[in-house]
Amino acid sequence: MGKVGPKTKGYGLSNKCGSLVKQQRARLYILRRCATMLLCWYIHGDD
Repeated sequence: MGKVGPKTKGYGLSNKCGSLVKQQRARLYILRRCATMLLCWYIHGDD
């Protein structure tokens, strides 16, 4: 953490954006997993 320049305010903003992106990615991942599971059950449930 030696690099502390004039852009210390921007770091908080980018950190916030990074956490938001991580949250969105996690949500999309979970939704995708649920969708694939439901599709598999639907496809294999017809047998």
